[in-house]
Amino acid sequence: MSVVVPPQSIVEVELAVQGMTCAACAARIEKKLNGIDGVEAAVNYATESAMVAYDGTSLEQSALIQAVVDAGYGARVVDDTPFDDDLQARLRQARIRLVFSGAMSVPVVALSMIMPWQFSGWQWWAMAFSLPVATWGAWPFHKTALKNARHGTTTMDTLISVGVIAATLWSVWALFWGNALDSSMVHDGVSMTHKGTTDVYFEVGATVTAFILLGRYLEMRAKNTAGDALRSLLAMGAKYATVLRDGEEVSIPASVVREGDILVVRPGEKIAADGVVEEGTSSIDASMITGESVPVDVTLGDNVTSATVNQNGRLLVRATRVGGETTFARMAKMVREAQATKAPVQKVADKVASIFVPVVFAISAGTLAAWLFIDGDVQKAFTAAVAVLIIACPCALGLATPTALMVGSGRAAQMGIVIKGIDVLQSTRRIDTVVLDKTGTVTTGAMTLTNIVCAEGVTRESALRYAAAIEKGSEHPIARAIVTAAQSELGELPKLDEFESMPGVGAAGRIGGVIVLVGREEMFTSRLVIIPASLKEALAIARTDGQTAVLVSWDGRANAVLCVADQPKPTSAEAIASLKLMGLAPVLLTGDNKATAEAIALSVGIDIDEHHLYAGVMPADKVAVVKDLQERGYAVAMVGDGVNDAAALAQADVGIAMGGGTDVAMQASDLTIVNGDLRSVPDAIRLSRATLRTIRTNVFWAFAYNVAAIPLAATGRMNPMWAGLAMASSSVFVVTNSLRLRRVKLAR
Repeated sequence: MSVVVPPQSIVEVELAVQGMTCAACAARIEKKLNGIDGVEAAVNYATESAMVAYDGTSLEQSALIQAVVDAGYGARVVDDTPFDDDLQARLRQARIRLVFSGAMSVPVVALSMIMPWQFSGWQWWAMAFSLPVATWGAWPFHKTALKNARHGTTTMDTLISVGVIAATLWSVWALFWGNALDSSMVHDGVSMTHKGTTDVYFEVGATVTAFILLGRYLEMRAKNTAGDALRSLLAMGAKYATVLRDGEEVSIPASVVREGDILVVRPGEKIAADGVVEEGTSSIDASMITGESVPVDVTLGDNVTSATVNQNGRLLVRATRVGGETTFARMAKMVREAQATKAPVQKVADKVASIFVPVVFAISAGTLAAWLFIDGDVQKAFTAAVAVLIIACPCALGLATPTALMVGSGRAAQMGIVIKGIDVLQSTRRIDTVVLDKTGTVTTGAMTLTNIVCAEGVTRESALRYAAAIEKGSEHPIARAIVTAAQSELGELPKLDEFESMPGVGAAGRIGGVIVLVGREEMFTSRLVIIPASLKEALAIARTDGQTAVLVSWDGRANAVLCVADQPKPTSAEAIASLKLMGLAPVLLTGDNKATAEAIALSVGIDIDEHHLYAGVMPADKVAVVKDLQERGYAVAMVGDGVNDAAALAQADVGIAMGGGTDVAMQASDLTIVNGDLRSVPDAIRLSRATLRTIRTNVFWAFAYNVAAIPLAATGRMNPMWAGLAMASSSVFVVTNSLRLRRVKLAR
């Protein structure tokens, strides 16, 4: 189900579904839900969940749950986790059933396949050991098959149940009413040859049950492991919060924190909501959100994010986003929604799985009839028919996409990347051009003092002190950059006796009887202030380098030039190099003048020709640049962080929002880089492509397995016992192959 912003009347809910055993189950539930007017549902067999969008004006959630129950399964609404609460109990029960069935099957196989061990009447012992396995051991299959039969449907459990019952009942009949006690059987490891008139197949019922229980157990464990990343992500959220109520500290569940509450966060505690620091200073461990291990220093007025950990000082935080609106909650929601989406190839696989079981019964019946007609050997016909039933289960098809997407998106979340869905993976495969918005993406988005050039006889300290004292009264970004640098280097700044702001050109003031001017060159020219040749040269160099320069004067002459610029992020050059190594062309897009744009581009390794650098682009024209590249045949990824980037992000083949940006940009994007590190862009593309490759590999081998296995079974070349092992192994292979995505590393 694609992730979209729903209309006001549309409600989205996630259901935990109990009782699914194969892709056919998921397809049946999905069909049942989508059959309700106003409902759009996607059922995920791997996560045992359903993402449902429905018309809240005409439907209740209880109607959705009842539809799942009517289909023969259980369901409940989940809020914070898409996984069963009793997962460990289910694993424990599955392990007990597996160990019992395996232990009981060993003597059955030994007696049936090792001729020297076949004493007189060994068949009775084989029956005694196999019947508990075929009944209690296989009871989950029989129970589901009966439940499906009551609803007029079939699943892979029906195939297994019928196969096990057929092999066991045949053997019991042969032992009691046939001449099995006088027969012998020779196994050649794959097929079977027969002597006598009636053979027993107790080992088939027992070993098929044991093998499939083993496959189910390994599959359950692997699916559990595949969801570890998301489960660990969900577990990171704060469970409780301490808030100030009427001056008293009160501990409450994090889920009931209200916007505007003042949170008391002590060292070692998690922050329960997004908010702003009202009091205190500390370092915040944000690694669970951003993937970065370096703590972030925060103080009065700084923003903090839910689920991050306060490391030292006591903080008072005013909650600005609570509950499902927090950054952490939205990130987890996007990951879960991504895991519910389906690739086009998986939709085909689901359709095949939904009709596969009846087709397999038809093939099995046809196999039985064909062998009876061609050969007349009842045992051979029966063996081939049972092998077809057992080997043809479409379980691997149903696991092919969801397990890979679950592992891939979970790994991405650990890396500070949120992938919105399968369509994104499809698109990243074609990307050849990455358009980068400059401000806040390639650069820090904040002005920084880069250089001070002083006239003869003037010290850097005096120039910075005078300039910062004047600029302290201004809110202009250039002024803030100068003041921040001065406070860091010099500490306390002189007090102003007088201050005058001259918008557009600069500011003036008096400090202890000294008149100080700070501003652009034209302000000094108009006032006939002398500008030394060395400072004029510094102004020209600053313009060439794309920096903004201001003059500072006192005692009637210009004494220094202060250069300010929006600096590239420390990691931008490394990120650009990684994109190039992947064969992707980086393109810089900015509203700055050409000189500034070229300086930034050269500093991070982007070519400055007309194909890789777009300067002087107005916000409204960013979409036109992306469209132009697309019309010229390029597949474009757009990276941005502002409101003015949202349209371009939506227009691009893949929109990538930097996590430090606006909600509008994140909503319009396909990928979100939570940590704001540009190096995560190549990481995100690399992981997306790896996930898509894994999905394709899984689907190919799942289809190939069924295409190859059914003819082998139908032609009598595969013993039902080995058919059970092969069927179980195919599912385990698909899940295990997906788990390789957990090893994808950051490219740094």
